Amino acid sequence: MAEENVLFDDLVGRRGSCRGYAPGPVSSEVLEQIVTTAQRAPSWCNTQPWHTEIVSGAALDRLRKALAEDDRWGSDFEFPGSYEGVYRDRRREVGWQLYEAVGVERGDREGSARQTMLNFDFFGAPHAAFITVPASVGVYALVDVGSYVQTFLLAIESHGLGAIAQAALAQKAEFLRDWFEWDDERKMVCAISFGHPDRDHPANSFRSRRVPVAEAVRFHD
Repeated sequence: MAEENVLFDDLVGRRGSCRGYAPGPVSSEVLEQIVTTAQRAPSWCNTQPWHTEIVSGAALDRLRKALAEDDRWGSDFEFPGSYEGVYRDRRREVGWQLYEAVGVERGDREGSARQTMLNFDFFGAPHAAFITVPASVGVYALVDVGSYVQTFLLAIESHGLGAIAQAALAQKAEFLRDWFEWDDERKMVCAISFGHPDRDHPANSFRSRRVPVAEAVRFHD
């Protein structure tokens, strides 16, 4: 296997959702490198439809406080009404991995709710990115954003940092639209919280399982 493939496979294999962070911000130089790399993500006809707001420091503290005080809920893109079959099973599996890691027992609704609400505190991360697309570009803009998010996450991992992509923050689209002064054309997709990972945090002690390739891919000769 070529060295480049080994490096890439290792990078992808190391990446995981980070839900606990060590103190201290990421340097402005590294932030610039991360977003420069992410900007190389592919997109339909090179439209590059994503737009990202990165919030840090005192501004993120103000945003945390305002989020906690806001009672509006609703997303720009419809969430699944339910998960069925293998999709439900995979979702439950990783959920129980997380709850077991942080000491939330089965049936503890209050404990699971507290863990969920940590999304809106950005899991204590020093930085949060908010990613939007223009509605006029259509559904394939969301495909492009998926590519951008993955590139962003791998760029973060390549610097030895941690991150988590969060659909939960999309449920605060109305609040975020007011906060950032977006027009109605700009639609909230997801957030990414990131920073220096706390390697000893219990929420970072597990990795979600991937199904075998045979369950996801068919080869035709």
